[in-house]
Amino acid sequence: QVQLVESGGGLVQAGGSLRLSCAASGRTFSRYVMGWFRQAPGKEREFVAALTWSASRTVYADSVKGRFTISRDNTKNTAYLQMNSLKPEDTAVYYCAASNKLGIAGREYDYWGQGTQVIVSS
Repeated sequence: QVQLVESGGGLVQAGGSLRLSCAASGRTFSRYVMGWFRQAPGKEREFVAALTWSASRTVYADSVKGRFTISRDNTKNTAYLQMNSLKPEDTAVYYCAASNKLGIAGREYDYWGQGTQVIVSS
């Protein structure tokens, strides 16, 4: 089992930045692909970004490319999502997730955090 806890969400003005953190405990964190997903009110959950255990490969949704950066520190068992140039449409609950393989589908991820709310005001 892997337990994931997100933090760092909050209220920010459009154009601002936030950094989300995902602290992992349990099985060896460094073995897992880490992903970020988000779900806005009334919408389905969508993929945001993911990276491999070594951080050698990353994948981003087109909507966040060039604005968001995913990273990880395996010594701290923590993954991060740096979000810059935030837009009101980025408003959502953000979830981190862990998987054995790199993918963009939520069903490919075995472990999920509880989520952290991000609100971007215009």
